[in-house]
Amino acid sequence: MLTVGGLVRCRVLQPRARDVLSRWASPVLPLTCTTESGVRPASGVGGASAAGGWYGSLSDSAPVHLCENFLVSAHQATGFPWWLSIAMATASIRTCITLPLAAYQLIIIAKVEALQSEISELAKRLRFEVSVRGRERGWTDKQSRVQFQKNLRRLVSQLYVRDNCHPFKASLLVWVQLPLWVSLSLALRNLSLDRPALHGELAAGGALWFPDLTVPDSTWVLPVCLGLTNLLILEVFSLQRVGASRFQRLVLNGFRGFSVLMIPIAASVPSSMALYWFCSSLVGFGHNLLLRSPTVRRTVGLPAPQSKTPYRDLLSAFISKYWR
Repeated sequence: MLTVGGLVRCRVLQPRARDVLSRWASPVLPLTCTTESGVRPASGVGGASAAGGWYGSLSDSAPVHLCENFLVSAHQATGFPWWLSIAMATASIRTCITLPLAAYQLIIIAKVEALQSEISELAKRLRFEVSVRGRERGWTDKQSRVQFQKNLRRLVSQLYVRDNCHPFKASLLVWVQLPLWVSLSLALRNLSLDRPALHGELAAGGALWFPDLTVPDSTWVLPVCLGLTNLLILEVFSLQRVGASRFQRLVLNGFRGFSVLMIPIAASVPSSMALYWFCSSLVGFGHNLLLRSPTVRRTVGLPAPQSKTPYRDLLSAFISKYWR
């Protein structure tokens, strides 16, 4: 999904830990590099933004630099190797930020679903009242439909306000998770390619089949694991939807295709980015399973599941769909 710029060759002035910590208070302050022509930023002008355009501006933006500083600070504070620091940082961010939002999303969806029976009753009564009023005032069928739809929208909005469950709130997770994912991805890209002071650490900070985090995974193990994890998440989600509409099936197939497309994309970016994407998907899948637990659902105020053995039922449904 994200293109990878070239490596900036420069010498960083004073690459000490206190410089990194001082930049934490001012995330937009770039590293300085010396070249034959003078001093210039290490990431931004000499890196991705050299090509100009929106990608360069985005990779040199304040949120991306803030994520860079967070990753560096987490690595220095824990003392873990870079691959483990990336995995731990991913798990902590997803657990502290996106997990509560995912639980809140489920709460909103549950409230909206609980209102459907009440909305259906209101629609029946409103349709009768509009038909009576329409006969009294001589409305045409089109005018009656317009009046019915306008009043139904007003009543439904009042119900959403009453129960504090407007469906737009269910999209809050997307509006937070997507920018965070992009910012962390670009931050790892910048650290891997545009920070010479850290290039050596990241080059030796991998493990197993991906010892160098600054180059793509030549074995394609990380990309394939990423694709399989994303597909598994989608299939588990599809098992929850019984009798999906044609549009829902088209959307689901579109996401399946995108998950497959992510495999060659992840194989063309630094291993640090592919590792982050895989860890993020893996943690997200774990959170999805966690929110199925009856105990967790009671804790966050979600309706109890119909079954007391959701995991066993999920496994049975998965086996029944794909192995029988």
